[in-house]
Amino acid sequence: MTQKIDVGRCFVTGGAGFIGSHMVEKLLADGNTVTAYDNLSSGRRKWIEHLDNNPHFTFIQADLLDLTSLKKAMASHDIIIHLGANTDIPIGKSNPRIDLENDIIATFNVLEAMRASDVQRIIFASSSTVFGETSVRPTPETIGPLLPLSLYGAGKLAGEGLISAYCHLFNMQAWIFRFSNVLGDRIGHGAIYDFIHKLRQNSEEMEILGDGNQEKNYFMVEDCIEGIFVAFHRSDKQCDVFNLSGESTIKVTDIAQIVVEEMGLRDVHFKYTGDDRGWPGDVPQVQFDTSKIRKLGWMSKYTAGEAVRITTRYLLDRRDL
Repeated sequence: MTQKIDVGRCFVTGGAGFIGSHMVEKLLADGNTVTAYDNLSSGRRKWIEHLDNNPHFTFIQADLLDLTSLKKAMASHDIIIHLGANTDIPIGKSNPRIDLENDIIATFNVLEAMRASDVQRIIFASSSTVFGETSVRPTPETIGPLLPLSLYGAGKLAGEGLISAYCHLFNMQAWIFRFSNVLGDRIGHGAIYDFIHKLRQNSEEMEILGDGNQEKNYFMVEDCIEGIFVAFHRSDKQCDVFNLSGESTIKVTDIAQIVVEEMGLRDVHFKYTGDDRGWPGDVPQVQFDTSKIRKLGWMSKYTAGEAVRITTRYLLDRRDL
């Protein structure tokens, strides 16, 4: 990642998570002051504990649902990078309140804390899931109506709406990024992670959710962070929305095959569950139109297949997996 990030005093929600920990590292490396705020429900303290001796870094273990703590922690910051959210999309079907609290109310609390602390700029991690299932592919930011299939997608879309309203009512400025599937070191969920676990339990047969033809964009976390700040520095709109993704796609069966190859296995039988969706609320075909952010000078460095292979190697090298 070559672009230097200069944003001052940064408050990162979900700062101990997969994307958040990489974000915190990059911000500190570029000389910014960073507060990481995380309840550690999915983030891991060990991913950022090596930063504890940096005088420009503060970690606060607290919940975004605790508005009093959030307001106190957020004071005297220049920008909010809101990455904290529920990371388990399928769980919304069995426990709908999780996305209500961790995506919608949490984002409302962030905005209210910003208003109380007079912080006016926010970067928000949204998702491809806000689009729901669309026949327009590649899918641009401007398509509508947006009809999510999952409660996670609904929560992210509600977050976008809240942020837009706060921008116009309270003179805030926002950069909203709809991520496709982000990969890299420290990822703790998703197809690659699941496939490695399954193959370590049974190296001869592996269940694949759906029919294996689900096909989506994937890109690396380092590219994701760089894309965020290319848009941040080059867009001056009050509230701007960007698709953020690699250009290429890959099918689930091809992901499985890469994992098999990287684990040094052969003749693994793939057992499909049969449906075209991996789970209720899954969108089987996702391909972003990223021309808007590419016009600002950003492009993912790796294909989807390369990102999958690199991430597989990261995960296989991890001792805690």
